[in-house]
Amino acid sequence: MSHPQPHSGPQAPVVAGLLLAAGGGRRLGGRPKALLTHRGRPLVEHAVRALREGGCGPVHVVLGAAADAVRETADLAGCTVAENPDWESGMGSSLRAGLASLPAEGVDAVLVLLVDQPGIGARAVARVRAAGLSRAALAAAAYGGERGHPLAFGADRWADIAASAVGDRGARAYVAAHEGELTLVECGDVAEEYDIDTPGDLRHLE
Repeated sequence: MSHPQPHSGPQAPVVAGLLLAAGGGRRLGGRPKALLTHRGRPLVEHAVRALREGGCGPVHVVLGAAADAVRETADLAGCTVAENPDWESGMGSSLRAGLASLPAEGVDAVLVLLVDQPGIGARAVARVRAAGLSRAALAAAAYGGERGHPLAFGADRWADIAASAVGDRGARAYVAAHEGELTLVECGDVAEEYDIDTPGDLRHLE
């Protein structure tokens, strides 16, 4: 006969992972960033793995540019995929689409990762994930004290963040307006926050 496990304090918060992977790579000659190859696999797979291994779940992925090709090429098994038909308007619309795809109940916070930052892996995700992410949380990785990604925010903030996410700003305006509530989590020793934006940046890929 099995016995119930003793109650060990408050239940750990459920932190969803949200990957923004809709960009068209305009400065890369229109090569969708999600499909750029790194260590033999598409960038979108590396980012999904970083979220999962960093302790996030469920994992939601927002696709836009070449969404059908990304679905066919990349292994997104176990992920919830949301498509953003307005991806060309900028990151804000992808963040809104991603937040709208998250379940209204059962998730306390979301951690947001960008597909074009392969230098940010599971260790940085786990560190931000561990920053006491309640429904009221607002936290971000920092690099030498400067705010960066991943960014995490509690469910009580989602509606206001979605309302402020316009153009290519994502959550930037909201975070700037609530700087005093932000927890910075230094990750410069475990991650590098470069972007894959231009042909010169492709040197970071292996």
